Amino acid sequence: MPYLESQPALTLPRRDLGWRRWLRYLYLRLLRMQSSPKEIARGLAAGVFAGCFPIFGFQTLVALLLAVPLRGNKLVAAAGTWVSNPLTYVPIYAFNYRVGEWLLGSRTAFATSELLVAQNWMQWGLEVSGTLFVGCAFVGFWGALVSYFLGLWLVQRIRRRRRMGRVCNTL
Repeated sequence: MPYLESQPALTLPRRDLGWRRWLRYLYLRLLRMQSSPKEIARGLAAGVFAGCFPIFGFQTLVALLLAVPLRGNKLVAAAGTWVSNPLTYVPIYAFNYRVGEWLLGSRTAFATSELLVAQNWMQWGLEVSGTLFVGCAFVGFWGALVSYFLGLWLVQRIRRRRRMGRVCNTL
């Protein structure tokens, strides 16, 4: 019996949660990225800006096109568009629309009698789209600004901690 008591208890392997593995993968990719912290932050800002617009399917393309003149990291720009996803579309765009209304000083009110006139549909579409895009541009600008500084701080902090870990391990 002493032999059995000295053996570690039998443990079942932990079930791997896919999202944890995915986050770990992204974290390691960030650590190993050869870009400067500023390039990574500029790429993140471009992605967040593009992610604030309701141009489904084109957000990544817009982020990549913005990252080129900004000299931002293109991989991070593509990932930055994930700020809008099927879980966040409705709240983000509803908020952006309200911001657009606030900036333009307008309220869109739809009367049920006007719904029958087909000519009004095109006008409403342009009004709603214009209001939404003004709000998206405003929110996207501030989101990009915040994500730039937050991303810059985070990358610098992670890299500094990694360097400190290497220094401590060599002593």
